[in-house]
Amino acid sequence: MAMKTLWNLRVFCAVVEEKSFVAAARQLGTSPSSATRALQALEDELGTMLLARSSKLVELTMAGEAYYPLARQMLDLQQQAEEELSQQAISPRGLLRFSAPESLGREMLPRTLAKLAEEHPGLRFEVLYSDAILEPIRDKLDFSIRGAFPAASELIGYPLWRYRRHLYASPEYIARHGAPTHPRELPQHRVLMHSAPRVLKAWNFVCGDETISLNLSAWHRSNSGNGVLDAARGGLGIARLGDWLAEPLAARGELIRLCPTFRIVSSQGDDPQMHAVFASRNMPRKARLLLEALRAEATAAGLSRLPSL
Repeated sequence: MAMKTLWNLRVFCAVVEEKSFVAAARQLGTSPSSATRALQALEDELGTMLLARSSKLVELTMAGEAYYPLARQMLDLQQQAEEELSQQAISPRGLLRFSAPESLGREMLPRTLAKLAEEHPGLRFEVLYSDAILEPIRDKLDFSIRGAFPAASELIGYPLWRYRRHLYASPEYIARHGAPTHPRELPQHRVLMHSAPRVLKAWNFVCGDETISLNLSAWHRSNSGNGVLDAARGGLGIARLGDWLAEPLAARGELIRLCPTFRIVSSQGDDPQMHAVFASRNMPRKARLLLEALRAEATAAGLSRLPSL
């Protein structure tokens, strides 16, 4: 919308609200004659009279009564847009309190927070690292980052990246116990499991058209994703791990992917997803800024299967 038209709308609304050209002009910091010309220009543009004027009275015409609420709404939207742009020009500041899985604290999230803190010195972070399910409202969080599969709830979801789960073990474990060549051989091996309540009990393997579902008994358990990962690195057994976490270690020779053509999915055949949940669509700008930075970090790290915004 042209600035001249916006000015004419402001004059029209001010005259209606003040019931006087003189009072409206005083409020807008202009002259009554300038206000009159602005209104005339608006009426010429619309091709109809909006106000009936006399020496003492200013009244809305029928067209003016219909047009005034729309004009007021347009001005309010313009003001809202200007305020939003003004807020974006100001560097975000204040405390951002959120939760994240323990494994996200190994490298990626601290690296992202360090970059963001350098760019926006007014930002402060309080991170609750936990594999338990923390709720934004109950636990007074701006949002909660979670892995695996989004749970059906009233929370608003923000996808970060998709990943795949595979089997991994250390070279030391394989040297002592051998490596399974097929998932069906897993019952003969020392399987490591996460003991969190929402962790899938059945391991569903997919390779092309082949699907296998196994209910395995754990040899060792841990209530921590980091604990499962470190147990696998230490040679305790075979773990089911996200590729975003395990592949960097495999590239360094600390882990080896087993049955590499198979991946582990949900009972519906879905790959897991790193995502954030928050209680309201009016997410604070500083929270969105962090989640976008984390997405960018994931992209820079070469993670595939990123969902679209």
